[in-house]
Amino acid sequence: MQNAMVIDLSHHNANPDFVKARADGVAGIIHKATQGAGFVDNQYAPRKPVALAAGLLWGAYHFGTSANVAQQVQNFLDTTQPDGSFVLALDFERNDPNPGDSMSLAQAKQFLTAVEAQTGQKPVLYTSRGYMNEVVGPNPDPTLAQYRLWWARYADQPGLHPTWPKYWLWQHTDGTHGPEKKSVTGIGKCDCDTYDGSEDELRASWV
Repeated sequence: MQNAMVIDLSHHNANPDFVKARADGVAGIIHKATQGAGFVDNQYAPRKPVALAAGLLWGAYHFGTSANVAQQVQNFLDTTQPDGSFVLALDFERNDPNPGDSMSLAQAKQFLTAVEAQTGQKPVLYTSRGYMNEVVGPNPDPTLAQYRLWWARYADQPGLHPTWPKYWLWQHTDGTHGPEKKSVTGIGKCDCDTYDGSEDELRASWV
């Protein structure tokens, strides 16, 4: 059985051709929607209907910062208008090149629980081994364990943090580092994510 493939995009990925990406085996897109309390990715809204028309699953992610969490949640929900049909995700990582503006562990938990409370939908948590080791340490975190893991690690094996027994998606490459597949027809080099199962299983698990 071939693993299903998801890619994640933002306005930095110029001129994507979703029909070609679908033909190249991509099953879904998770697109940046917002960052912090005020930034909105201007490609999120126009790309959503095009991706859906191409037969792709759709998802939205928020890049967390140190800004007021309630304002970040509002920015994300106002921009995405969740209706239960698509994935919601928090991108919880160091905010380079401005690490002082990174979202804290407490803020990440507050964001996740607030989005769940306001939408009735559990968001997905995107994070990495390095950042989890830095902000959580070596022991499992029972709060984060309640949320599905979208794991970033550019290596031959995912090497999970003890908080999770398995990942939902594994971002195995940023288009340069990590194992194949690193490039998608119609997109070029990009963040590519593996789902351990068929496309039908991915679709059943999407929301």
